[in-house]
Amino acid sequence: MTGSGRKFQTAKPGRGTEVHEDGNNGTGEGTAPVAPRCADQEFLALERELTVLLRRARANQGEMAREVHPDLEPAAYGLLIRLDEQGGQRATDLAAYVGVGKATMSRQLRALEDLGLIAREPDPADGRAWLVTLTEEGRGRVGQVREARRARYVSQLAHWDRREVAELARLLHELNGIAEK
Repeated sequence: MTGSGRKFQTAKPGRGTEVHEDGNNGTGEGTAPVAPRCADQEFLALERELTVLLRRARANQGEMAREVHPDLEPAAYGLLIRLDEQGGQRATDLAAYVGVGKATMSRQLRALEDLGLIAREPDPADGRAWLVTLTEEGRGRVGQVREARRARYVSQLAHWDRREVAELARLLHELNGIAEK
């Protein structure tokens, strides 16, 4: 039984099979929703929690983008974080990391450049290529927002043991690695 009081079949209708209240009496006529296997409940819970987390993350990303610059697109915030952590990157590498095409990346980089947050400089390894880097202004603004965000995490997770925080970070890193494949 589910919380709604409806019975769901767990296999093809047959003798002794619980069926939906719609009148499917095991004759094979009509269809009934199949209940998730008990073993899948943890994956359904994972999906539910990730959906909530991602919705909140998108909203937070928009807020943080506006804190960096009022005209910054939320999607571009992740590029600034990547540049802050990894240093100069080629546009093609940034596009691959974020999972967008060259045209989208070019538009986002142009917007960041217009805001004075990034600059392009020749790649010392290949004079034909360019590296995208944070400007001093970009580095300063991103640093302020990241520090405020870190302080919020410390406050919100103050009741967690530091090992739990490290474990959550490790698991999220592993999940992100799987998602990149």
